[in-house]
Amino acid sequence: MSVYQSLYPKLDAIGLEQWSQQLRQTIPAKLSEDGHGKMTGWQTALAALPNILPTSINLKDRVQIGSADDFADHDKDAFVANLKAFHPWRKGPYDLLGLELNTEWHSDWKWDRLLPHIQHLANRKVLDIGGGNGYHGWRMLGEGAQLVLGIDPTLVFVMQYHVMQRYIGESNHYVLPVGIEDLPEKLACFDTVFSMGVLYHRRSPLDHLYELRACLRSGGELVLETLVIEGEEGVTLMPEGRYAKMRNVWFFPTIPTMELWLRRCGFKDVRCVDVNKTTIEEQRPTAWMTFESLADFLDPDDHSKTIEGHPAPIRAIFIATAP
Repeated sequence: MSVYQSLYPKLDAIGLEQWSQQLRQTIPAKLSEDGHGKMTGWQTALAALPNILPTSINLKDRVQIGSADDFADHDKDAFVANLKAFHPWRKGPYDLLGLELNTEWHSDWKWDRLLPHIQHLANRKVLDIGGGNGYHGWRMLGEGAQLVLGIDPTLVFVMQYHVMQRYIGESNHYVLPVGIEDLPEKLACFDTVFSMGVLYHRRSPLDHLYELRACLRSGGELVLETLVIEGEEGVTLMPEGRYAKMRNVWFFPTIPTMELWLRRCGFKDVRCVDVNKTTIEEQRPTAWMTFESLADFLDPDDHSKTIEGHPAPIRAIFIATAP
């Protein structure tokens, strides 16, 4: 049975019957797409994972699923090979049955930076936009969230969520294979919306902020993380080409400019709660993500600049309240 079967009645219960009906068609269609010719391989690898019931699950302090003792009678090499079929593993880390999935990003570091500044997530309905494989969604659940919906159109990340869900078996966290453009207009039902690492990929950042606002109930909280540059209000960097080898990047505001954008889009209580220069310790290649990473994106002689000569990545976290 699809892991999403338990989602639809939850959406029906909070008045989102139309979206529920839409997703019953959309999700199977998205998951039947080719995925660059890899979907069949992913499904095969998923089915080959051993059936193990973890003796314990910790989602609050880290994402730790079971222990090495739970895995004692199984073939570790085959397990690793099947998990690596879902390469690249970007968000994490995960401790799965005693195996450390050391992902490209130390997503736990970002979580530790933002958690002290946000409203408690207990009993809240949360939307995580561009949430990747759901790492932060699991941590949200660990904080007591009632329901977490992550959305990400990248199929390999959705399949990584399915790997973890196979062992966690949690019916209150889902990663949907859709983008924000696939959401119904004016959902206005989420208590908290996260948008982390998304804004600079949107051609119109203000439209994105309006989309986020439309997902929140009145008084709901927005948690937004994005790349910023240093400078005064009104200053924005728009790279002519790539930024840190990334394509599809558009606007990098200063902190005062980002706060202005949020206020102009109607948000209240706008504040920047964290500013952090991304380091090669936080984002780096590992055995679970063997492609280029941050060190390859920076000027080798001057890590204060990207390889294209732009300011090196600085990420800021903003909190705001929907009107």
